[in-house]
Amino acid sequence: MDLSKRLKNIGINIKSERLRKGISQESLAEKCDISRNSVSLIETGKINPTILRVIDIARALKVDINALIKDA
Repeated sequence: MDLSKRLKNIGINIKSERLRKGISQESLAEKCDISRNSVSLIETGKINPTILRVIDIARALKVDINALIKDA
């Protein structure tokens, strides 16, 4: 699987968990101390978040990191 597809899968997983929890991009961004635009870019697979950023997102969403990186 190529990098682009892997990043899109991570983004889809993050967006799905965020929506399932009823959290806005803005709220997630605030909890992770990043911009809303960064959340959008991560969710669309346009940027490659660091592992530490993915950990921050998992903590903010209160999910196991494995839920965010499955199919990557």
